Amino acid sequence: MSPLITAVELVALSDARLTELPLVVLDVRWRLGGPPGLLDYQAAHVPGARFLNLDTALADPPGPGGRHPIPDPARLTAEFASVGVSDSSTVVVYDDADGSVAARAWWLLRWLGMPSDQVRVLDGGFSAWVADGHPTESEVPEPTRGALTARPGSMPVLDADGAASLAGTGLLLDARAPARYRGETEPVDPRAGHVPGARNAPFARHIGPEGHWRSPDDLAAYYRALGVVGGTEVGAYCGSGVTATSVVLALEHAGLRPPERPAALYAGSWSNWSADPERPVALGDEPEPA
Repeated sequence: MSPLITAVELVALSDARLTELPLVVLDVRWRLGGPPGLLDYQAAHVPGARFLNLDTALADPPGPGGRHPIPDPARLTAEFASVGVSDSSTVVVYDDADGSVAARAWWLLRWLGMPSDQVRVLDGGFSAWVADGHPTESEVPEPTRGALTARPGSMPVLDADGAASLAGTGLLLDARAPARYRGETEPVDPRAGHVPGARNAPFARHIGPEGHWRSPDDLAAYYRALGVVGGTEVGAYCGSGVTATSVVLALEHAGLRPPERPAALYAGSWSNWSADPERPVALGDEPEPA
């Protein structure tokens, strides 16, 4: 089963007669620098959707671990349970753009131990939902609290040492825009550049011109060209550990990494690496030796 779901499939899934598992739809719209996604949610959202904020619900406060550290498992479990997520739920997550923020929620649910067939990302997000003519609402639902069991660690995570090692022995993918990878600009973090040995795999290339995820075949060709082949160990990072989760999702969607063997996430990402003056930095188009 693909980690993605279309708007038409979500409509069908919303019919309780067609699913044995209770459906929870999560709205995680967010943009760097604002305005808050909550305002968009309050104006219009997928009927029945519940809102979660990336900065406060889907990350711990910024610190040594980076700008968006993985939340404390107990707190994260409580956040998901507060919007109705239970062990028996089918969860569909959406944002309003390229799916990268939705991928963060998808990844966190999987990291907590939710089976791959119970959590999916809406292809095209809220924009596709509206473009397809599906209804929206502004009413904020009051969900019944869910009963969610935490099994943290169900997705592989790298620290800085692990990322450095993987860049030399396997394949470490940098999901940021090419200019940030090359070190030409760095609008957020302390230093510009990339982890030595990492290859650039901009997350923006996951999406086609119509705003939907590219096909599995297209993504498979893209990632094979970057070196995702056979038994190569793969990890991904970005600025703060958010958009890199879309690389993990893309590799699963492409069929290159099955749910039982996902790519690893360097959770602290560049915000963690660049804050340590002892960590080397590479510049330019080439990965440079790790």
